[in-house]
Amino acid sequence: MSDTEQEERDDQAAAGTIEGQGPVEIDPELARHIENKREELFEKFSIPDGFPAEVLEEAKARTEEVGAEIEAEVDDREDLRELTTWTTDPVDAQDFDDAISVERRDGEYVLWVHIADVTHYVTPDTAMWESAVERANTVYLPAYTVHMLPPVLAETVCSLVPNEDRLAHTVEMHLDEEDLGYESIDIYKSVIRSDARLTYTEAERLLDEPDTAGDLLEDESVDLAEKTELVWELADRMHEQRKEEGSLVLNPKRDRAHTIIEECMLKANKAVTHELMWDRGVEAMYRVHPQPSPEEWDEALQEIQELDGVSIPGSAWDDPRKAVNATLEQAPERQLDSIQWAVMKVMPRAQYMNDPFGGHHALNFEIYGHFTSPIRRLSDLINHWIVHTNEVPEDLVALCDRASDRQKDAEQCEREYKQFLEEVGLDPAAVNNRGIEVVEE
Repeated sequence: MSDTEQEERDDQAAAGTIEGQGPVEIDPELARHIENKREELFEKFSIPDGFPAEVLEEAKARTEEVGAEIEAEVDDREDLRELTTWTTDPVDAQDFDDAISVERRDGEYVLWVHIADVTHYVTPDTAMWESAVERANTVYLPAYTVHMLPPVLAETVCSLVPNEDRLAHTVEMHLDEEDLGYESIDIYKSVIRSDARLTYTEAERLLDEPDTAGDLLEDESVDLAEKTELVWELADRMHEQRKEEGSLVLNPKRDRAHTIIEECMLKANKAVTHELMWDRGVEAMYRVHPQPSPEEWDEALQEIQELDGVSIPGSAWDDPRKAVNATLEQAPERQLDSIQWAVMKVMPRAQYMNDPFGGHHALNFEIYGHFTSPIRRLSDLINHWIVHTNEVPEDLVALCDRASDRQKDAEQCEREYKQFLEEVGLDPAAVNNRGIEVVEE
């Protein structure tokens, strides 16, 4: 499995519940069968389902007297509480770990990506940190999640809920209005106050019907509709620019709301790793994605070309990533999965490494790393610590290897669980999107 831009909001985590549809109904016997399968897979892949008492107690203690702790932090941080800020997540999301703000100024866009300041609460001397290293990521199965961090922490002080002060790690980017290049990058600790919690559906509706903003806000003076339109303008340009520059885009049908979050998170991740590598020259947990060999790319493109109703534009053959992008945009919808699979089969696995050289082939980024999801990825948690302290863990190489290995295990667990659901007559996508309800016969 390789990385594409979808890793920032992997579909499993971001799909959420489809609004207006009820859960998938199953009987108690099938429910027990499913539970037994999960336990079997967790044992097979050494995935701990549940936290030790010490970790839970430590997490609970860090959620006490939140208001006083945040107030005590204000003088030592950038106070961004007056900045229009909002989150966009699935309808059933329990924690909100990223928020955005945007402005347009003379000759530039200013984009702020605010990430929950997890390392304020989870530090290397805590049991929670040790547990996060053991788990290395959150495992997303259809309608079942095994968290990297205790939900009691992630869903409270590390959740950027609306109308509450929260501690954040902010990436402030000043982008040239013409080429969207970084004019400046500033990364700092902050205090923010989100104005709204949008679902993807609400964000889409807000773009179509700006006058509905008042229904989503406690303070109707906030210019949420205007800001959403502005960030969509910016995200759309960033998306098109990435494609033109050769970034692989395997999901050409993604809606505007997902595109906004996807592009803003990519821009922030890229900014952080530029800061770490070019400005500081420090080791960190970089994401390195090798490219397929020319023979492997030829094999994938030939397989795509032979699909019924599919034709690769002649002008695109010289750059396989652009060829795939162009083909996906023109191909019949029934062939999209086949095209994506042909590409994924030849893509090497992306790995976490302590230096970035080799780049990220799928994204076509010279250097890249993760920063925007410290609640669910060890790499992001480690990079938050390095960015703030400039202290690199002595065992960084081992941590990189562990994060890579555990991600591979999580993906294989997910694949086998989905295959099992299909074998018992359930649609994994429906289960993931709508959840499960046990109904007595």
